[in-house]
Amino acid sequence: MSQASDLQRIAQLRQEIRRHDELYHRQAKPEIGDAEYDLLKRELADLEAAHPELPSEDSPSMAVGDDRVEGFASYRHLLPMQSLDNTYSKDEFFAFVARVAKGLEVEQALFTVEPKIDGVAVSLTYERGKLIRAVTRGNGVEGDDITANVAFIKTLPRELKGPNLPRLIEIRGEIFMRDEEFDRLNAERIEGGLEPFKNPRNLAAGTVKMLDREEVAKRQLDIMLYGLGDCQPAVVSSQSEYHDQLKTWGLPVVERFWTVEGPERAWAAIEELEAAKAKFPYPTDGAVIKLDSFDQQDVLGATSKAPRWAIAYKFAAEQAETVLKRISIQIGRTGVLTPVAELEPVQLAGTTVSRATLHNQEEMARKDVREGDSVLIEKAGEIIPAVVRVVMEKRPAESGPFSFPAKCPACDTEVSKVEGEVAVRCLNIECPDQVRGRLEHFASRQCLDIEGLGEAVVDQLVAKGIVSTISDIYRLEYEQLLGLEKFAEKSARNLLAAIETSKGVELWRLLHGLGIPQVGASAAKDLAKAFGSVAAIASASLESLVAVDGIGEKTASGIVAYFADEGNRAVIDSLFQAGMAPVVPVRPSEEEAVLAGKTFVITGTLPRMKRDEAKELIESKGGKVSGSVSKKTDYLLAGEAAGSKLAKAESLGVEVVSEAELLRMVTVE
Repeated sequence: MSQASDLQRIAQLRQEIRRHDELYHRQAKPEIGDAEYDLLKRELADLEAAHPELPSEDSPSMAVGDDRVEGFASYRHLLPMQSLDNTYSKDEFFAFVARVAKGLEVEQALFTVEPKIDGVAVSLTYERGKLIRAVTRGNGVEGDDITANVAFIKTLPRELKGPNLPRLIEIRGEIFMRDEEFDRLNAERIEGGLEPFKNPRNLAAGTVKMLDREEVAKRQLDIMLYGLGDCQPAVVSSQSEYHDQLKTWGLPVVERFWTVEGPERAWAAIEELEAAKAKFPYPTDGAVIKLDSFDQQDVLGATSKAPRWAIAYKFAAEQAETVLKRISIQIGRTGVLTPVAELEPVQLAGTTVSRATLHNQEEMARKDVREGDSVLIEKAGEIIPAVVRVVMEKRPAESGPFSFPAKCPACDTEVSKVEGEVAVRCLNIECPDQVRGRLEHFASRQCLDIEGLGEAVVDQLVAKGIVSTISDIYRLEYEQLLGLEKFAEKSARNLLAAIETSKGVELWRLLHGLGIPQVGASAAKDLAKAFGSVAAIASASLESLVAVDGIGEKTASGIVAYFADEGNRAVIDSLFQAGMAPVVPVRPSEEEAVLAGKTFVITGTLPRMKRDEAKELIESKGGKVSGSVSKKTDYLLAGEAAGSKLAKAESLGVEVVSEAELLRMVTVE
């Protein structure tokens, strides 16, 4: 490869890995498995090593990942919560064991081998035996405080029992969902006409980050504990002792672990674990091998990303070979064209698979996937199956490269590729496939939250010609719903009631639901506050939009273009004719807007108010709430366990206020 090609590939890989990081860590909607993701990271690391002249600080190859989301207070781990390096081969595992022995200057080292649970990493802090905090991994240094949601896990004791209790301890583990609970929740959703959840790991990840505590309480999460963070004072000297101690304290622990010496016995334990994994009550996708002695762990230390004394051996994802009969193109709500492999049906991970994703045009071209090829497909962690590679030796002699369509297969409109994006798009807003996507987005929890109007219902409504625009939702009739599959009297009436309720949603939810380019929930709130109505936004100039704090020029241009489209304006008019009456945010009077022009950041646990309540209060008084501390921050509202944001505010000279001081600030005499 030339230097120019290397640099282009580095840029592509960085963009792609960041997208997959966002999908996995923050959205809990991964598109690829761990093995494919690790291959991308390795390729990037190798290319970056060959080009040391490139800046690497912001490269995703140097990052741990970050699962923090808006709506949760951040808390700093007492000891960093690192990820483990992964390996997929026996040779690499033996090389790891050899590095450990060399680093310790011993012939054989003692290891523990534990099941690797496919769930959500969590760190629990117990003080004098009592649970005081539960925090996600976050970026490894600080994570989201999910104590309120972890409180619903029935198997987790709030107080440790037994001897040898430390004054303070961080206990690490994994939150997961058992298969039977996953099946129960999906049965309820299908009965109610809702789209079933995809897999237990993603559902568990989404549940621990929910702000709706009532919904969390309806879902039964579980937990297994095995890791140690900070401990004051130290009470055990090895990982094997620690497992026994956790059990003594009454904590849920893995059914079995192995303490073995040397590479051969460690490998035998891994094989034994893989054979037994089907009997475990939690999803197990590998084995974690740790140096048993804590003193020896300290000798080896860690890199910036992972400990040198532990590694995760990932079991091979189930793969199958089949024939790619045809490549079809899917169109999403934003017009992105996604290539899909239509396969000769094959058994994979207990199910019959007939389709697999090819991700995008560039990825398909890189793998040189063609119709008629024999391909290896993989389904790791119940993720959507993907084509791993082509079996080149079986390629038909007459095969030719796939020609990506110049026109949208759904509406025959010419497609285009936006500069700086990997995606190829159909720009026709009336494209029928985009219609389905827009309807699902509009009805989603993040937008108008129309319960009962999921993917399966939308598909039927569009297929029967009952609904073609989002405004048609508000013309649905009882008899039409009874004609849908799995719809009975109760589910039909419930959906109509949910649709009627949605007419009075907050303005920002409607704006988000319209699918305006670049306008997510945060931008929608900024627009709703600044303009107060859809009509005012529709007639706003580019300059007035850019003047809104939080709206950049690219977003403003997208808004102007959206409302300049006659089709979009016609749909919006139809919505209001059907009775849409969004709640307009009440602007505080000059006398009430005592925080106008002031930017706050909220951190820690407040004595009385929840984070959302404090945010609403500040915004109702004309202030703005940001997620991070900067020179533009006027006040840091700090509660208990304020963490790194407090330190940063103090270093920048940002004024720190308590809940009581905030209440005094907003009191109008």
